[in-house]
Amino acid sequence: MDEKKKNVEEFKKERERLNRIIMDYSSTSTKRFFALDTQVYSEGKIPAKYKELMGLVGSIVLRCDDCILYHLIRCFEEEVTDDEIVEAVDIALIIGGSITIPHIRRLFDNWKGMKEKN
Repeated sequence: MDEKKKNVEEFKKERERLNRIIMDYSSTSTKRFFALDTQVYSEGKIPAKYKELMGLVGSIVLRCDDCILYHLIRCFEEEVTDDEIVEAVDIALIIGGSITIPHIRRLFDNWKGMKEKN
């Protein structure tokens, strides 16, 4: 299996495993937050693909590698184009500044890996 594909698959499995543990220990408030997080990214007046791009931009600006990879995977699943990713990253770079560049490097490395597996 390609290393990037393996990393993405491992990330998805680990995220699911950790989320199950969180739910085992969570309060009602935490469970509601998780439900709201799922709900706000679902299809609505704004298509899910654009919501995922917004999540990606926010994650880059906040410099959360787990969040970046999660939203990048979702962008891939929503069939976001290379050009759309590039424009979203440009927005994140303008908002977040040069400190986001290391995260953007990893983002494009992962994006390339996801594209090559198909």
